[in-house]
Amino acid sequence: MKLLLRRSQKKGLVGSITFILDSRAELAAEERENVKKYRMGKEILYYKEKVDTSRSDPESWSGIARSLAARALSIKITVDDVVNGKAIECKDILEMRAAEEQLKEACKLFKEMLESAAHFEGEQVIEF
Repeated sequence: MKLLLRRSQKKGLVGSITFILDSRAELAAEERENVKKYRMGKEILYYKEKVDTSRSDPESWSGIARSLAARALSIKITVDDVVNGKAIECKDILEMRAAEEQLKEACKLFKEMLESAAHFEGEQVIEF
């Protein structure tokens, strides 16, 4: 599996810029078959709600950390999103970077699912 990311931007009516992150996974034929066979499409790989920073003190270190964490989008990523592609619109570059990290985390879990699916009905040797 390969994760393909494409970054772009568009200008709004009042001159604001929206950053767009397009993502899609490229799967091998066997991986695609296992997604269908095990009906993985609706499985949630990643879900995160936006952090409430309304009560944080922006002058303190914890307030600054909460403000940065809040840049992470409220986002839900399913197997179908990864396989068919997903476009995420962000208000700034930091938010886009957070979205990229969330997508990477989701794809790591998806890859583990695909590896597990590939080894059903057989034996796997794990060497330590």
